Amino acid sequence: MTPIFQFEGIYTPIITPLSPDGSFNHDALADQVEHLVAAGVHGIISGGSTGENYAQTVDERLALATFTRGCLKGRLPFIVGTGTMRTPDSIALARGAREMGADAILLGTPPYAVPTERENALNALAIDRAADLPIMLYNYPGRMGVNMGEEFLDRVGRSRNICAIKESSGDINRVHLLARDYPHIQMSCGMDDQALEFFAWGARSWVCAGSNFLPQEHVALYQACAVEGNFDKGRRIMSAMMPLMRVLEQGGKFVQCVKHGTTMAGVVAGGMMPPLKALNKDDKRQLEQVVSVLKSTVAAIQAEG
Repeated sequence: MTPIFQFEGIYTPIITPLSPDGSFNHDALADQVEHLVAAGVHGIISGGSTGENYAQTVDERLALATFTRGCLKGRLPFIVGTGTMRTPDSIALARGAREMGADAILLGTPPYAVPTERENALNALAIDRAADLPIMLYNYPGRMGVNMGEEFLDRVGRSRNICAIKESSGDINRVHLLARDYPHIQMSCGMDDQALEFFAWGARSWVCAGSNFLPQEHVALYQACAVEGNFDKGRRIMSAMMPLMRVLEQGGKFVQCVKHGTTMAGVVAGGMMPPLKALNKDDKRQLEQVVSVLKSTVAAIQAEG
């Protein structure tokens, strides 16, 4: 079955810049959209956890998504995240995505509820009906508490809208399962330190928060592996990126690192939405050193051709 939407390339779950008073900084968000478009990413996702969706109301998320889509002006595919604890809220986000003309939605498991496979599938299909848009599933058991297992995939896979799955379990056996048993569902990398393995197993897209501030470097890995099939070059780029993956994942400061990295790249991201706090000076310095080495190393690899 040919998917109704082809996810291809680097998809950036965009940050939500904040003003000093904690309000949304729409000017900085517009600047970030322009930065990502100019850098060559292939799509933008609004309302992901990188955008601090967990600290926003449904109305705030829809307003941010509408603004972001307006900035994009159709230049790239635009995806709206629908992940919430309450099914009615996810349905409201799905309907809003359809009404604003989004290209697809990102659909995860409701956190904390720990639904059964059947319950999770029925929840997903209810959101699917509300949106009637192409869907990228989002499997992240570390945050959601359960896997999107085979019973779930068998149930939801009957919908023509289920096009892809962002796999963030960290379990390489899930990559094997998806590639071998569910080839009709496009596999998208959702575990940054396994990007090379995802591409080796046929993934054509990567949803990566780090592309908020290192878009060219993430595009370079996709280009080497998925487009050129040059996994020797890909391994070298991936090796250069691994220290960044370790910094992003350590100590539960993922979004904080992404926002500081974005500020380093020239778009002032501002602070964090409660309950999170910005990085301290030592953490900022560590990230800055890692990014500096990564950029120079990947530039040298690219210069070699």
